[in-house]
Amino acid sequence: MNACSVTSLRGMMAMRPKLKAALIAALIVMGSNAKADCTRTEFRDQSFTYCVAHAGDDVRLFLYSGENQVHGSFRSIDEALARDGKRLAFALNGSMYHPDRSPVGLYIEDGAEVSRIVTSAGPGNFGLLPNGVFCIEDTRFTLIESLRFDADRPDCRYAAQSGPMLIIDGAYHPRFIPDSDSRLIRNGVGVSPDGTRAVFAISNTPVNFHEFARFFRDYLSLPQALYIDGNVSRLHAPALRRSDWGTLLGPIVGKVVDADAATN
Repeated sequence: MNACSVTSLRGMMAMRPKLKAALIAALIVMGSNAKADCTRTEFRDQSFTYCVAHAGDDVRLFLYSGENQVHGSFRSIDEALARDGKRLAFALNGSMYHPDRSPVGLYIEDGAEVSRIVTSAGPGNFGLLPNGVFCIEDTRFTLIESLRFDADRPDCRYAAQSGPMLIIDGAYHPRFIPDSDSRLIRNGVGVSPDGTRAVFAISNTPVNFHEFARFFRDYLSLPQALYIDGNVSRLHAPALRRSDWGTLLGPIVGKVVDADAATN
């Protein structure tokens, strides 16, 4: 080895601590700037968790595992996805359902319409018009009031109807009472104006409809939001070390990623 090589090698060795420090600093910055799928937050002394999906993400609705057997749980879906080298990044119950866990109202899975749209008023939260349809298209998300959806349907690969609407064009549902004492753990979904983001949220403490809608409008700044359910609201968020079990579910909505994808 010549003198120049020795000098160069010594220079590299001397730089190693600095390089190591720089690399560590870069990793810290990258980590602090990384956006997790799901985030827990506080708003007006109430606790919520929300999960964000972007246009182009693999977001799906799940109901049947095969031969009319309902998945019913996040674990069942993860086991099915694992066979294709996939897993759930996050998931929530995706719509209201009947006692046999079949969907209430419109339900489309992978382009196939499983259940028809319901546009008439009826009992319960679902029938508290206006209700709406959450639609997953190939390049965007849409959330549309049910009558408008039925009159001019987008091309949904997946869709689920639920109700009531929480936020309609930036306004609260007209039937909401700000000081209502009807409080539950509730979950829902909102969509950005350009359709590039869908935000799924669940309250960690019981809230009424007005308080839940307020979170979507005033904290998440979303002009359209749809209630999904209350009594059976569940969240699967591995990055938060949370997976709610218990009640068997009907339709489930979730973001799918490769099984070896890093957990934020």
